[in-house]
Amino acid sequence: MSGRKDFLSQPAPENYVAGLGRGATGFTTRSDLGPAREGPSEDQIKEALAKRAAQLGAAPPTAYGATEKKEEDDDDDRFQDPENETGLFANGQFDRDDDEADRIYQDIDERMEKRRKSRREAREAQERADYEANNPKIQQQFADLKRSLASVSEEDWANLPEAGDLTRKNKRTKTEARNRFYAVPDSVIAGARDSTQMDTSVVDDGSTNGAGGDAMDGTMTNFADIGAARDKVLQVRLDQAAQSGGADSTSGIATNIDPKGYLTSLSKSELKAGEVEVGDINRVRALLESVIKTNSRHAPGYLALSRLEELAGKIVAARNVIAKGCEICGSQSEDIWLEAIRLSSGGDNHNGKVIAANALKAQPQSTRLWIQAMELENTIPGKKRVMRKAADFLSKSVVIWKEMIKLEDSEQDAKLLLAKATEEIPLSVELWLAYARLVAQTETPENAQKVLNKARLANPSSHLVWIAASRLAEETGKGNPEQIIRRAIQSLARENAMLKREEWVQEAEKCETEGAIKTAACLIRETLGYGLDDDDDDRKNIWMEDAQGSISRDRYETARAIYAYALRVYFTSRKLWRAAVDLEKAHGTPEALFQLMEKSVEAVPNDEDLWMMYAREKWRTNELDEARKILGRAFNQNPESESIYLSAFQLEADNHQISAARELLRTARQEASTDRVWYKSVAFERQQGDNEAALDLCQQALNTFPSCWKLHALKGQIYTSKGQIPQAREAYNVGTRACPAAVPLFILLSRLEEASGVVVKARSVLERGLMSSPKSVELRLEAIRVERRAGNIPQAKVLMAKALQALPSSGLLWSESIWHLEPRTQRKPRSLEAIKKCDNDPTLFVTVARVFWNERKLDKAANWFEKAIVLDADLGDTWAWYVKFLMQHGTEEKRREVVEKCVANEPRHGEVWQRVRKEPANKALGTEEVLKRVVRLLDEEEKGRGG
Repeated sequence: MSGRKDFLSQPAPENYVAGLGRGATGFTTRSDLGPAREGPSEDQIKEALAKRAAQLGAAPPTAYGATEKKEEDDDDDRFQDPENETGLFANGQFDRDDDEADRIYQDIDERMEKRRKSRREAREAQERADYEANNPKIQQQFADLKRSLASVSEEDWANLPEAGDLTRKNKRTKTEARNRFYAVPDSVIAGARDSTQMDTSVVDDGSTNGAGGDAMDGTMTNFADIGAARDKVLQVRLDQAAQSGGADSTSGIATNIDPKGYLTSLSKSELKAGEVEVGDINRVRALLESVIKTNSRHAPGYLALSRLEELAGKIVAARNVIAKGCEICGSQSEDIWLEAIRLSSGGDNHNGKVIAANALKAQPQSTRLWIQAMELENTIPGKKRVMRKAADFLSKSVVIWKEMIKLEDSEQDAKLLLAKATEEIPLSVELWLAYARLVAQTETPENAQKVLNKARLANPSSHLVWIAASRLAEETGKGNPEQIIRRAIQSLARENAMLKREEWVQEAEKCETEGAIKTAACLIRETLGYGLDDDDDDRKNIWMEDAQGSISRDRYETARAIYAYALRVYFTSRKLWRAAVDLEKAHGTPEALFQLMEKSVEAVPNDEDLWMMYAREKWRTNELDEARKILGRAFNQNPESESIYLSAFQLEADNHQISAARELLRTARQEASTDRVWYKSVAFERQQGDNEAALDLCQQALNTFPSCWKLHALKGQIYTSKGQIPQAREAYNVGTRACPAAVPLFILLSRLEEASGVVVKARSVLERGLMSSPKSVELRLEAIRVERRAGNIPQAKVLMAKALQALPSSGLLWSESIWHLEPRTQRKPRSLEAIKKCDNDPTLFVTVARVFWNERKLDKAANWFEKAIVLDADLGDTWAWYVKFLMQHGTEEKRREVVEKCVANEPRHGEVWQRVRKEPANKALGTEEVLKRVVRLLDEEEKGRGG
């Protein structure tokens, strides 16, 4: 019998894959034992298929029966991206050479690893040791304490205090007991319900409990009190609304918490012995005693316990506690000795002196204890004796030497002490300066200068010594402060002790405060550019900010020095010249102002504003000829300047030089023909009463400037003053068509139609204006007033609602609504709502002030008037209302003060103010006369409305 196995029992050939001829591929599963076997490669599959096809006599097919791909058609993602190496070696075949190479590389890696092993282990051990040293374990931290426990005796173990209630179980129990709730009986609820019930039944005395009458239970519902409470709540809310927002306290917009008031309230809440419950004291005493028992050397615990006993009125117990604390902690804490001295002082301070002596034995280096011991002495010799002893122990203490010097009445003795003090403490600049100051007072300036030289050698990096030397030279007139400051800057720069630019400015301000003006100017001149590059474009802005900061702190000489330095660098800067002129105008003398303005027009001859400011200041001092000369020089520098022509015209017109003023306007129309020049010409002729000439000029101007709405308005006003209503209406209509965005033209035309009795046309004109300017507050306000003047209040309220919906932040609209469309009882709530909608509106603030005025709350009314003035001092109506208020409820001095402030501010705006100011007959009136007329007109309008 043959030993050959049958076919099914024979092993499979190498790389045999069942079904390979049908396109199958080999695979292994996780259930297979041993390493997975890789399937045949693509070349092997092709070779097998080709062999099979040759046996069958057919063409060799490709795998899976598909046509073989060409190389250029291969679109496998792996071969599209050159950086993609996924599956690159998935089908690689490895031979013996590859295995040998891998083995060689592995041997090399192992050998290199052995060479670096010792160094790596040493580095890891060092890192581990460093980490354990920086982050010790708890058992390592207390290892020494554990070892010391071996020396603790049984008696010490027995005396260990009991642990407190660390779990807070007792506290939680008490808290739960306090927070426990109990069911309330129904009788209590019923009683509370019936206590405020209104009953209309007849009572025994025959009275009925109607609105505000007595109820069955004897209670009374007082509706007058309810209304008063409601008004008070609204008033408080109104004040809170005014005080919410920004940080300007003068405008009623301050922070909600006043730091000073808050600290005051805290000081009032200090505990007193009679106000503290005994249970609280006992609990705190037990806690503090536990603290002392736990740590017997804890000085703050003794202090707190003694204060508690003192608060409880047990002075003896407090002294005993602090005495025990001094015995145990006396060598560590000076506060506990000071407390003991305080508790024991009284009468002749004998006990305090004894305690102070013991304290100084325990802590002879404590400055505070020596000072306290000195204060316990009642005589000057005793105080000196204590201070001399203190100097023996604390010869380097500046405080001790200062106290010794204060005790000396003789200047000679004080000088000797200062000399000794500077020898002992040569680095104390304060002592050197005091020494130099005293020498300057008692001896010669030369000796004081010698002292300062010694101080400078001892403290080469101190700027205070140099400043003191400069001030000494300024006060005595012996020496040049500028040269001293220059040397100081050079020396401090060598010592690397230069201050920052801001700090030098502060030192200059300090010198100005103490009267050293030249030293302050020299400091600014030498240090203002320190730390700033010459090519830095922000230097001008930085210096202007420095000057404004000095002005805000009332240091005007420092600000002048800053402007002077900045103008030397930026000689042609208009902004700097104007800022310097404003400073001199507000805080300087007329002579200094004129000198500065002369320099400014020479530096910037093309600045029209500077020329006009110069001429105006001469004009105010009644130097008319000088003002004319200045304007003549301005003409030479700016031959076609509209502003200079108009300034010259205004100068002549205000001085009643009508011919010269008219000639200047004629020249201006030829040399600088602008719409403003023509408008001024027409207005001037109208003021002189020559309406025909004014109309002629107006027509000529409109031919050249048809889009100037002011000319159309002037033309209509001239026709109206002549009684020619159709011509005025035509002028306004032409103006509204030429200038559809000119709101004043629509208002003038509407008022003309309303005055003619045609309210319908007035409404249509305003509606046409709103189509061009839908966001115009003035047009909406005029439309509401048209309805109100016509008696159509419901329609006015409808228009007001629409206007407030479109423009909720308009103070004019809210003021009109509050004062004219709301009942008296609703004015204050509406004011509160308005302030929330539009913050910081002066017109609204005036309305709120009038509401308080109407309710006879005069202090609040005055406060709101002042807030409105601070918000906008250019609003003339606010000044007029305030003066009207003071005429009824103010003093003559206050009224005079407000009028003077109004004249100084020269307001130019305001609805009634502009109406009075622009009347031709009022052109020559001053600010005070205009204010009086506005007040009179407001009074007439208020009486006419009956409000």
